[in-house]
Amino acid sequence: MKKIILITLILALLLTGCSRTSENNTTETDTASNEEIINNDIDKNSPQSTVYMTSDITSDSLVKVYDALSWTPNGNVAVKISSGEPPNSNYLQPDLIKGLVDKVSGTLVEDNTAYGGSRSETEMHYQVAEDHGYTAIAPFKILDEDGSISIPTPGTIIKEDFVGSAFPDYNSYIVLSHFKGHSMAGFGGAIKNASIGLASSEGKCWIHSGGTSKDEAFGGNQDDFLKSMGDAAKGISDYLSNGQNIVYINVMNRLSVDCDCDGNPAEPDLHDIGILASTDPVALDQACVDLVYQNIDNGGDSLVQRIEDKNGLLTLENAQDIGLGSRNYKIENI
Repeated sequence: MKKIILITLILALLLTGCSRTSENNTTETDTASNEEIINNDIDKNSPQSTVYMTSDITSDSLVKVYDALSWTPNGNVAVKISSGEPPNSNYLQPDLIKGLVDKVSGTLVEDNTAYGGSRSETEMHYQVAEDHGYTAIAPFKILDEDGSISIPTPGTIIKEDFVGSAFPDYNSYIVLSHFKGHSMAGFGGAIKNASIGLASSEGKCWIHSGGTSKDEAFGGNQDDFLKSMGDAAKGISDYLSNGQNIVYINVMNRLSVDCDCDGNPAEPDLHDIGILASTDPVALDQACVDLVYQNIDNGGDSLVQRIEDKNGLLTLENAQDIGLGSRNYKIENI
C-alpha cells in the first residue's frame, strides 16, 4: 500500500513539473518582443541606419533630436508639414514646431489636396494655415499654387512624379510629420509626407492611382499605390542631391488610426510615444511601426490592425528595394 502511495506521489510531482515547464515555455513565447515579430523578415546584414529618439514631446526636444542629425541645410529651407483638415486637431501644433522652424529660418510648405475639403483650393488652404496658427510663426507657401512640374522617379510603378512648381525654390527640406494611421496607406509618416505630401494636387492623384490618372485619386490598385509612395519619395530624395539635402522627423503623439487629412478622425487609442529623426526615411518609418507593435497592448492594437488591413508594410519593403533607405536600424536615445 505504501509503495502505491509513493508511486502516486512521484507521478503527481512529475506531472506538475511538466505542467510548469509547459507554462514557462508558453510564457516565453507569448512575451516575445513585438519588435522581433514585426522585424523577423528584415535582413540584419543590410546597411544599418541610425534613428534618434526622445520620449519627451516638447519644442526643445524637437530641436535636440534635429540637432542629433548633425545636418546642415543649404540655401532656402522648407519645412514640410500637414496643416490638417478642419476641424481635426491632431496636426502638429505651431507652438511645438516653432523653435525648430526658427532655428533653420524655414518656410512652412504644403501642396493642395486632391480630394476636396478645405485645402483643395489655394485661397481656402491659406486660410486654414492661418486659422491653425501656422502663418503666425513662419512664412507659409503652397508649392503648387501656380501649377506642377515633373521630376523623374526611378521606381517600381511610377517613373515620374508631379510636384508643385515652387518645389525647386527651396534647396533643403525637413520633412516634419505627425506619425499616425491612414485609411488607405495603413500608416502615414516620413515616406507618405515626402511623397503624397510634396506632390501637387495632380501628383497626389498620380500616386494614388499608381500612375494611371492625374485627376482621380481613388479606385486604383492598392499595392501599386503603396509602392508608388516609395517611388515618389525616392524621386524627391534623388532630386535633393541624392538625399543629402533632406532629413526626416516623425512626431508620435495622438496616434489615431486616421490621417490628419481626415477632418473628423477617430479618437486615438494610442497616445504619446516620442519624437524620432533620421536621414533615412525607411528606417525612421520602420522604427515608428515597430514602436506601435511594441505598444499593441497599450492601445496600439487598432493601429496595428489598420496597418495590416491595408498591407502597409509593403511601402517599406518596396522603398528599401528601390534604394530609398534601409529597414535595418538602430535607435540612439537622446
